[in-house]
Amino acid sequence: MKEKVQEALNKVRPQLQADGGDVELVEVEDGIVKVRLQGACAGCPMSQMTLKNGIERFLKQEIPEVKSVESAA
Repeated sequence: MKEKVQEALNKVRPQLQADGGDVELVEVEDGIVKVRLQGACAGCPMSQMTLKNGIERFLKQEIPEVKSVESAA
């Protein structure tokens, strides 16, 4: 499943990079995906919205086994 998540993140990555950010996959465990936002995304006040409304929604569409996406510390 980790490979599927990485492939899906690669589809989202260009939008994040266009705004000066990026996303790193940290781990996938029991349907919970942990990612680390990088670059401009890391300090952005809208990062939680990007995480939930953007990345999480897209991953759930692509991979039904994904339960949630969380920010890794």
